[in-house]
Amino acid sequence: MTSAPPAAVPVAPARPAAPLPAAGVRATARIHATADGRGGTALPVLAGEGPLALRRTRGEAGEASVVLVGAMTAPLGGDHLTVRAAAGPGARLSLASAAATLALPGRGGAPARYDVELALDEGASVRWLPEPLVSVRGSDLSVRTRIRLAPTARLVLREEQVLGRAGEEPGLLRSRLTVTRDGRPLLDQELACGPGAPGGWDGPAVLAGHRALGQLLVVDPAFAAQPPPAAVLGEFAVAAPLAGPAVLVTALAPDALLLRERLDEALRAYCP
Repeated sequence: MTSAPPAAVPVAPARPAAPLPAAGVRATARIHATADGRGGTALPVLAGEGPLALRRTRGEAGEASVVLVGAMTAPLGGDHLTVRAAAGPGARLSLASAAATLALPGRGGAPARYDVELALDEGASVRWLPEPLVSVRGSDLSVRTRIRLAPTARLVLREEQVLGRAGEEPGLLRSRLTVTRDGRPLLDQELACGPGAPGGWDGPAVLAGHRALGQLLVVDPAFAAQPPPAAVLGEFAVAAPLAGPAVLVTALAPDALLLRERLDEALRAYCP
């Protein structure tokens, strides 16, 4: 007598492997400036991570000068970089970068983030003057700058963005700048450029075909007594006083060199 073969056991179909999360670098540079009591500025905290290396350099009298040096290629897709600086009462701090920052695509197509956080106490002064940010084709970067000012703090901020390298289409670049003074909003603006940005970013009402855009923000308590007037600074540059002791200069140019020239002229005019 022959026994029946065992019944087949149903086998569930194999599940597809879950996609691996895009790998990325997480790094924060921390700077804390304090008045040293002798007319100068000390840096009790000066710490970088990963691609964000910090170097103290010679600054103006009474000012601490720090340069951000890229220790590796970044930001790539999936990276999240943060620069966090605080200036205590009466401290004077100058922040710059050694070279332009290139936003590059990553392997998995994940977006990258670059955050800048500045906090200025009473009587503090900060100059944030980095080199341009270049949006490379295929990249996806969100830049967020948050600044908190005490009523008597002074700020000079320059931002320069270049859409693509020479002869290259840009990546997607989203940037937002938020400034509060004495707990109240002073400036909050946002801009998106490149593939995937809302339509019209390259039209006559926004960039008008230019590939370099920048702004200079000067906040100075001295402007409260004599606010700077609105002014046209050239064919594609304008200065607008803000509802506070501040002026915002916005400029467009065909390339980074001409953009820097226009912003330098404004810097000399508003920060003699």
